[in-house]
Amino acid sequence: MDLAAVHAALAGKSYSAVAPLCDDLFLQAASRGAATDDWPYAVHLLAHLYLNDLYAAICSPLPSDFWTRASGINGVCVFWVYGCLCVSRNSARFLWKSTPQEAKDARPELAAVWKIGQCLWNRDYAGVYTAAQGFEWSPEIADFVAAFLESYRKRIFQLLTSAYSTISVAYVAHFMGMNEEDATNYAMQNGWSLDAAAKMLTVVKPKVKTNQKLDASKLQRLTECVFHLEH
Repeated sequence: MDLAAVHAALAGKSYSAVAPLCDDLFLQAASRGAATDDWPYAVHLLAHLYLNDLYAAICSPLPSDFWTRASGINGVCVFWVYGCLCVSRNSARFLWKSTPQEAKDARPELAAVWKIGQCLWNRDYAGVYTAAQGFEWSPEIADFVAAFLESYRKRIFQLLTSAYSTISVAYVAHFMGMNEEDATNYAMQNGWSLDAAAKMLTVVKPKVKTNQKLDASKLQRLTECVFHLEH
């Protein structure tokens, strides 16, 4: 199986391209009946976590040639492909469910990636950092995990910025996977101000264009995220 394009994307740190590359190559291999025993499931799964492809969203229409391309593919692969297409932001969970049990049992690194996925799914914010930093990753994937953490931390910080006007240093440290000093420095580098006596941070909201329209789906998603932050 030729994974040169995937290796090139990893080497070039083009991490956003890895998931679609893996998806297409996996479908091609399955359509030819090729063995997938050596498939890089850990990289594939992490690629979807990197894109935040974990939560169900609106169904996407099937491509017109889907069933033609899927003919001859074993049932597990059809389940994975159909799931990825119909629940377009649930790809990571569908990939995990369709991964052979033998691979799950024999590959500790794959299980470690899924541990990150479980923490994301359960909104265990601190657990994401613990899972990512508590495993000795192979050279092939170590930089990818570091890039995932950086991207995840930025997403969490954006969420906190949207959800709060003031927030405790301890709270920020918890959600950012940092100690309080590092969390404070990170926040202040992004323009927040500190009340050292109260150990509270004042959030600086990003400027919003006056002609920007409110996206109802984004508002709903933000509301759900804030609810989980508070509970």
